[in-house]
Amino acid sequence: MQNTGREITQKSKTNFLYSFSLLPKEKNDAINTIYAFCRKTDDIVDNENRSHKEKENDLAKWKQDFESSLAGNSDNTLLNELSKVIKRFKIPTEPFTDLIRGMKMDLEKTRYETFEELYEYCYCAAGTVGLMSIEIFGYSDPATRDFAVKLGVALQLTNILRDVKKDAENGRIYLPLDDMEMFNYTEDELLNNVYNNNFIALMKYEADRAHKYYKEANELLTAKDTGLMFPARIMEHIYFDILRQIEMKKYDVYSNNIKVSKFKKLLYTFGIYLKCRLYYSMKDPRDLPNG
Repeated sequence: MQNTGREITQKSKTNFLYSFSLLPKEKNDAINTIYAFCRKTDDIVDNENRSHKEKENDLAKWKQDFESSLAGNSDNTLLNELSKVIKRFKIPTEPFTDLIRGMKMDLEKTRYETFEELYEYCYCAAGTVGLMSIEIFGYSDPATRDFAVKLGVALQLTNILRDVKKDAENGRIYLPLDDMEMFNYTEDELLNNVYNNNFIALMKYEADRAHKYYKEANELLTAKDTGLMFPARIMEHIYFDILRQIEMKKYDVYSNNIKVSKFKKLLYTFGIYLKCRLYYSMKDPRDLPNG
C-alpha cells in the first residue's frame, strides 16, 4: 500500500523525486514523508483560496497538529507517518518547527531589507529540509549538518533568482532591498520587469553569493559522508545547472523560462549515484533498529 507521503510527492512533480529514487525503500518512504510535510506546509501559505487571516490560522493549527502527532494524539495520517519517521531516525524536531516559522515569515513579509533577513528565511525554508534529510541519509561527521544548511541556502537562493518574475507577479521581492539600492535598481522596475544594466549587475551580485554557498557546502562535505549524501549532490547539480543557465542568459529571467530537461536530470541522477557507488562508501554508520 502506497504511503501518503509518496502520493503527495509524486503529485508535486518535484525535482526531489530524482534524488529520492535510488534510496533504499525504507529511506525512500521516510524522505517522501518528510518532503510531503514540507510541501503541505508550503501549500498553506500558497493557497490562493484562503484569506491572509485564514492562512495564519491554518498554519497555527498545522503546527499544533504536528506537535500533537509527536505525542500520539493526532488523527492526521501524514503527520502520524511523519512522527514514526522522526522516532525511527531520531530526527530533532527543531527543523520542522523552524520550517513552519519560515512559512509564517513568508506570510508576514513581502520584502527583505538585508541579506541577513533573507538568510534567516532561506535557512527556515530550505536549510531545515537539509537538516531533516541528512538524518534519513545517514552521516558520521558533524560538519555534514553545516553542509546541509549551506546547500539548502544555496538552493533557495537559486530558486529566488529563477523566480524573480513569478514572485514579482505575486507582489513579492526576495532580493534584499539594500542590494537593490546599492545597484540603483528600484522596486517599481522589478515589478515591471525592467531588464537593464543595473539589473544585470544586481543579479550577478546575488548569483555570486549563491556560488559562495555552493562552494562552502562542498568544502564541508568530507569523503566519509559523500557517498551517503548522493541525493543531496543530485539536487546540487540540478540547481547549479539552473544557476549556470541564468548566468548564460545574462540574468534575463524576465524573458527566459529557466529549467533543466528531464534527460539532464536523469543524467545527473545516475551519474552522481554511480560515482558515489564507485568511489565512496555508502554504508550507513548507524545500526537502524528493525522495523
